[in-house]
Amino acid sequence: MTTPTTKLEAVNSMLSTIGEAPVNSLTSGLVDAETAETILNEVSRGVQAHGWNFNSEPDYTVAPDTGGNVVLPTEVLRADLANSVTKYRSSKTEYIQRGNKMYDKVSHSYNIGSSLTLDVVVLLDFELCPEVARRYITVKSARIFQERVVGSDTLSAMNRNDETEALFALREMEGDNGDYNIFDDHSTARVLHRSIGTKVSNNGSSF
Repeated sequence: MTTPTTKLEAVNSMLSTIGEAPVNSLTSGLVDAETAETILNEVSRGVQAHGWNFNSEPDYTVAPDTGGNVVLPTEVLRADLANSVTKYRSSKTEYIQRGNKMYDKVSHSYNIGSSLTLDVVVLLDFELCPEVARRYITVKSARIFQERVVGSDTLSAMNRNDETEALFALREMEGDNGDYNIFDDHSTARVLHRSIGTKVSNNGSSF
């Protein structure tokens, strides 16, 4: 029975691109296997940092510590004030992520002193990602691994074709699972609201 790609299988797939025999474990001691795993981790982090439906957490509340700092959990790659509370934004506060903490650009301080509801992107272990994402991460990692270790232009071109197909599949899954709607976007809604207001005003009514 076919099962989702494991991290070991991903590393062995990468090793195959340079003609290296597969290993039985991630602690084999083989230098090329260790290099492959390091690259796999780097690529996984980079791909997930983009932010996909499968690793995004809306309305994630983080309480301040005793010093008033809103410190993000270690697995958080990106954070922003949640869309559900953006209507409460004001000129008195503007929160952004700096390092592992939220920062108020208006008061120029990390001392926020209250809980924040955030939309966050989290880093998942490789084997917690959906198979389509694992496939893309593996193929992209294999291409980078081959380029660093062997440097064959021919193999690189072949791997890039596989990478493009894998990325297309990932984006297709994102479109299917994300249920995106332009009317959910804050900036789009603001434009529509302004347009409606203009039409009403032109009819002689205030808005």
